[in-house]
Amino acid sequence: MLVWAVLFAVGTYFIGVPTSDPLIAFGWLWLATIAWRSDLPWRRHLLFLRDWLPIVLLLFIYNISRGYADGLLDTHVTELIRADEAMFGWATGGEVPTVWLQQHLYQPGAVQWWEVAVSLVYVSHFLAVPTIGVILWLRWREQWGRFMRRWFTLSVAGLITYFLYPAAPPWWASVHGQLDEHVVRISTNGWNAIGLHSAGNSLNALQVEASNPVAAMPSLHTAYALMAVVFFLPMVAKRWWPVLIAYPLAMTFTLVYSGEHYIIDVLVGWAYVGAVFVAVGAAERWWRRRRAAVRSRESASVGPAEHVG
Repeated sequence: MLVWAVLFAVGTYFIGVPTSDPLIAFGWLWLATIAWRSDLPWRRHLLFLRDWLPIVLLLFIYNISRGYADGLLDTHVTELIRADEAMFGWATGGEVPTVWLQQHLYQPGAVQWWEVAVSLVYVSHFLAVPTIGVILWLRWREQWGRFMRRWFTLSVAGLITYFLYPAAPPWWASVHGQLDEHVVRISTNGWNAIGLHSAGNSLNALQVEASNPVAAMPSLHTAYALMAVVFFLPMVAKRWWPVLIAYPLAMTFTLVYSGEHYIIDVLVGWAYVGAVFVAVGAAERWWRRRRAAVRSRESASVGPAEHVG
């Protein structure tokens, strides 16, 4: 594990955080499982590929296809701006929250200490949920299955929405003159302050080349963060709930402040999480009842053993 950690740190410093390609990210995670259980035979390590292939393929297709989603239907811009103004204008003087936050916190040409935290929280989106999934795969296979079903369903729902409702984020609206005030995309500003220039360069390249610029609705960044937290809430003491809930709230501030999302995108993402948990939970209960009924019929068909005199 020490060798793996050193290699990952060196790779992150010189190449950047592995976010642009899910195959690379899961390659690192697979190597971590091998390092953690280096005593197991290779046949056991290959089970990782079998179990994780569906989600890796989904994320691969997601990365490719979402870049084409903005060319099918008209991009939605003004209704998102109006929604944020209507919900929060009373607290921001009528401004969109992103504009208000950048007016009060952002300084061109300078990196504030909170922008380092913003960059760290932003990049955690690409690593936190996969890492949680891998840990569950190693330690708690039943919960891994529950976690992956919710993650897979949420990702599919988000991808479908990107095609049906392409929506522009604040920075895009500003660039195209549809937002009155100027908004800067600053989600990677903090990397330079801590010397990880390559990490910022990799994320910038991902944002320009591999992403869909009008895939703001829903915000899967906050949806993934909330999904991970909600999944574990029933398993931890309530005194730890504020600590867990702080993560999706920090992600919300990060995305709104950095110009990546409106608050309405975040709220819809949270609604998707609720809908996914309800739908997948109902499907799991139905499947358990069905399996129980099948086992009951099989037991009844065997009948009592014949008496041998």
